[in-house]
Amino acid sequence: MSLDPSPYDAVLLVSFGGPERPEDVVPFLENVTRGRGIPRERLEEVGQHYYDFGGRSPINDQNRAFLAALRDDLAGAGLDLPVYWGNRNWEPFLADTVREMVADGVTRAACFVTSAYASYSSCRQYRENLYDAVAALGADLEDAPVLDKLRHPFNHPGFVEPMVDATLAALADLPEQVREDAHLAFVTHSLPEAMNAGSGPEGGAYVDQHLSVADEIVERVRQETGHRHRHALVYCSRSGAPHVPWLEPDVNDHLEQLHQDGAPAVVLVPIGFVSDHMEVVYDLDVEAMGTAARLGLPATRAATAGIDPRLVATVRDLLLERAAVERGEDVVRAVVGRWPACWDQCPSGCCPNPRAERPALAGADS
Repeated sequence: MSLDPSPYDAVLLVSFGGPERPEDVVPFLENVTRGRGIPRERLEEVGQHYYDFGGRSPINDQNRAFLAALRDDLAGAGLDLPVYWGNRNWEPFLADTVREMVADGVTRAACFVTSAYASYSSCRQYRENLYDAVAALGADLEDAPVLDKLRHPFNHPGFVEPMVDATLAALADLPEQVREDAHLAFVTHSLPEAMNAGSGPEGGAYVDQHLSVADEIVERVRQETGHRHRHALVYCSRSGAPHVPWLEPDVNDHLEQLHQDGAPAVVLVPIGFVSDHMEVVYDLDVEAMGTAARLGLPATRAATAGIDPRLVATVRDLLLERAAVERGEDVVRAVVGRWPACWDQCPSGCCPNPRAERPALAGADS
C-alpha cells in the first residue's frame, strides 16, 4: 500500500475520557449521563469505583501512551502528520481540539475512535460528538477541517492478533492441571438490547461482530494448542433502569454458572476493550476476579491490546487504506474472521440514536 496519506493532513484520536483527580469524578459522570436526570447522590455512589483508584481513571494515561506510540510509528514510516486527541466526556474535549486543529491550519483529518465495534454508543454517538465539536466553532464553521472516521478495527489483524497472544498467555498462567479444559469468557460492555438490535446497517452488528472475533480467537488458540476451548460472549458494566432489557449474561452470573457446571477454570478475555480502562480494572480485575476467588474457580485475565505495536500500526494501515480510497484507488483491506472489512462511511440509519435523532458527521447521512 502506498505511503501517501493525502488527502489527510492530520490524525485525530477520539476517545471517551475519564477523571484525573477525585474532584473531577462527579463532573465527569455528569457529562457522561447528561440528559438522563440521574441525581447527584447516585453519581456519587457510582463514582466510588473511581475513588477506589484515587479518583483517576486509567484511560487518559493510556491514551497519552498510545499517542506517543502512534507518533513514533508514523514518523518511523516516514509520515509527517500531526496527531491530535479529543475526548467525549473529559479534557481534552473534542471541541477544544478541533479549535486547535483549525488554528494549526488542518484541512482534513482521519479519526481513529478507541471503540472498535458498531453500536450507537461506540460509533454514532462519537459521530454526533464530532458534529458538535465542529458546530461549536460558530462563525468559524467554514474553517473547520473535514473529519472522516476510519473503519471499525475489531476484525483488523492488528487488533485480533494481540488478543490471541494475550489469551494464550493467560491460559499459560493457569495451573497445568486445569488449563486444557478451561473455559474462555469473552467480555464486552453490555448495551440495551434495543441498541444492539439497531447496530449496523441491518441490526445486530454489535453482538455479531464480537462473536466473529471470539470465534477467530478460539480457532487461533486451537491451532497453537491443539485444544478448542469452550467459550461464551458475556457482558459487564450494565447501567440504566432495571426494567430495560440489556445484553446478558453478566460476567459474574456467568462465572456462577460455570462453577455450578463444574468448569475447572476460566480465562476472562476483554475483547470489547482496546485498553485497560475502568471497565477492565474494576469490573473484571476487582469484581469478576473477586467472584471467581469466592467460588474457588481458577481464573486469569487476558491483557488488552493497549499499546501493542500491532494495534498502533493498525491506525497507520487504516489511515493509508482510507486515503487510497479517497483518491479513488483500489485497496486490499487487512481483515480476519467471517466479517468483511466494515464500511468507510456509516450508512444512513446505521446505529440510530435511541432517544432522539441528532446530526452526525462522517456518515452517508451527514
